[in-house]
Amino acid sequence: MTPNDTNNPLDIIFVPARTEKPLGTIVLLHGWGANNEDLGDLVPYFNLPEYQFLFPNGIFDHEFSDTGKMWYSFTGAGELTERSLTQLATSRAVLTDWIQSLPDSTGIPIDRTWIAGFSQGGAMTLEIGLDLPVAGLMVLSGYLHPRVEPPTDTPPVLVVHGTQDDVVSILAARESQQQLTEWGVDVEYQEFGMGHSIVPEVLDVVRKFVTKN
Repeated sequence: MTPNDTNNPLDIIFVPARTEKPLGTIVLLHGWGANNEDLGDLVPYFNLPEYQFLFPNGIFDHEFSDTGKMWYSFTGAGELTERSLTQLATSRAVLTDWIQSLPDSTGIPIDRTWIAGFSQGGAMTLEIGLDLPVAGLMVLSGYLHPRVEPPTDTPPVLVVHGTQDDVVSILAARESQQQLTEWGVDVEYQEFGMGHSIVPEVLDVVRKFVTKN
């Protein structure tokens, strides 16, 4: 079976492992205005051939792009409106249900599943992943949404960010690290001299994070 066999509204790109028995599942969430093809070309460079990769498409069409998707909308100032919060709640529910269903469709348990995301996808990674018994979370140039209650029994988290990021400030990453640490989350944090992007050194860090957890 493949992840698209499950009954969910997500459009999934599935990249199988290059081994008969995968060691785990890696879910990658794209950023605002991109789509599920955006990160697919990175699979060979992760150098994790024994893992299968899943790329879900954002639920909502992007306002300013014919091909882009999003998990929720922003205002021009990057603020969240009531519409944004409603979309965020929908994306949270759909992604959570889908990830919880993956063991049934892939045969790989949820504690051998990693969730990663870039930018808004990184924010969604923390939004859903902190409350799931997954193997780990990887936040690439992302940020943390405010929470009413702190999470409990959280998986380990990798936070990677560029010091020259002019889209999501490095301050957002540092604040995320501080808040996660205060909650007792096992956080690995690294900064790179890059902008809002993913450089080869980031992929090396991700690979090491996956293989040690």
